[in-house]
Amino acid sequence: MQVSRSLVLPTHVEEAWAVLVDWERQADWMRDADRVEVVSAHREGTGVTIDVRTRVYGVPLFTERLEVLRWEPPARLVIGHRTFIRGTGTWTLEPADGGTRFSWSEDISLPLPVVGELALRVYRPFRRFLMGKAMDDLRAFIVAIGPSRS
Repeated sequence: MQVSRSLVLPTHVEEAWAVLVDWERQADWMRDADRVEVVSAHREGTGVTIDVRTRVYGVPLFTERLEVLRWEPPARLVIGHRTFIRGTGTWTLEPADGGTRFSWSEDISLPLPVVGELALRVYRPFRRFLMGKAMDDLRAFIVAIGPSRS
């Protein structure tokens, strides 16, 4: 299943990056994340591993292991899904009029050939909706925290 969304965040690229990789705070704006915890010894760079207690249709159902595959601050982050869900999520940031264009794409699959594909087809519109809401919430979160915290 492939899903992509994009919007302009009202901040500069470096600040947007800092907010995105503030791992534990992702649950403040990502609606399908109930809790986010870094489980690797390091918090930056390739190999960072996080556990995300994930909601499906609003219900916390499972904990997903994610691993940073590409770390290119402040422009690109690729995360691998390492548990039942397989695939990658990619976040890209680039300067844009009014701030930073944030693009998010997911390319995921389930290990059950027919049933997994069917489940993802049913879930795809909801996932797209959730991504859009998360991005809107991220924009509001950035506005609420104000200019750079550094």
